[in-house]
Order: sequence, then structure tokens, then C-alpha cells
Amino acid sequence: MLNQESLQKIAREVAKYPAEQKQSACMAALRIAQEEKGWLAKESIEDVAQALEMAPMAVYEVASFYNMYDLHPVGKYKITVCTNLPCALSGGVHAAEYVKQKLGIDFNETTADGKFTLKEGECMGACGDAPVMLVNNIRMHSFMTPDEIDKLIAECK
Repeated sequence: MLNQESLQKIAREVAKYPAEQKQSACMAALRIAQEEKGWLAKESIEDVAQALEMAPMAVYEVASFYNMYDLHPVGKYKITVCTNLPCALSGGVHAAEYVKQKLGIDFNETTADGKFTLKEGECMGACGDAPVMLVNNIRMHSFMTPDEIDKLIAECK
């Protein structure tokens, strides 16, 4: 069950929409639930569905469509590497390979210590800054050379 603070945050998001359009707060509610637990367990999705008066499957459809939602536990630091064409052509694939080698994991894996999870991401809208990485869906990092990747990983440790 989501805690009271999360439920209050969801209620504030719901209040931004007309009463008959509670489902419009679905993405915000999922973000709030994920912030509390670190990922979206089945129970969290059900809690969001109940708060928004939606079918759990409808909430799951949203959560499973967008790559910023995690349906399985992830590490403390989720690093998402953009490998869409503009980033790929500007070093995104090489940056991803470097991170894989550096952390000893592949995409959709977590380091043994639970600290890092590596994800492959879609366009982040910063093609001119490629290669681009996103940490925990919040902090974007641009021009990610091996030296910059080393600094980022060291910062997270």
C-alpha cells in the first residue's frame, strides 16, 4: 500500500483536473508511486488504479508503455543511455558499450551490489548534445565521453 504522503501527492495531482477526468493524473501518480518504492510493483499499480478510479490494467498499460517507469526493481542509480539514431551516430552506441564494460552489466541488468541498472533509452530531445544519458529519470548528462562516464560513475559511488 502506498503511504499517506504519496496518496496526498496523488490527490494534489488529481485536483488539477475535472473530477470526471481523474485518469489524466495517471502518469504523475505513477511517478509518485515509483518515487516511494523505487519501482512499480503490482500492488503500487493497483493503488494508483484505485486512487484514480481506473482499471488496474489501464494503469499497467501506461506504466508498461513509457520507459521511465520500472516494473521490476532497479539499482540505486538507473543510467539510461540514448541509442536512437542521432545519438547512435554521435557516439551513443560506443558510450553504451563503455558503460557496459565499466559496470560489467548489459542493458536491463543491475550490478551485483544493487547500485547501478543500465537501460537503453529512446530520444531524450537533446540530439545536439549526444551522446546523452539520463540518471534516475531526472539528471541528463550530455557529451558523454569515456572520461565523462568515469566521472559520472565515480560521482554515484
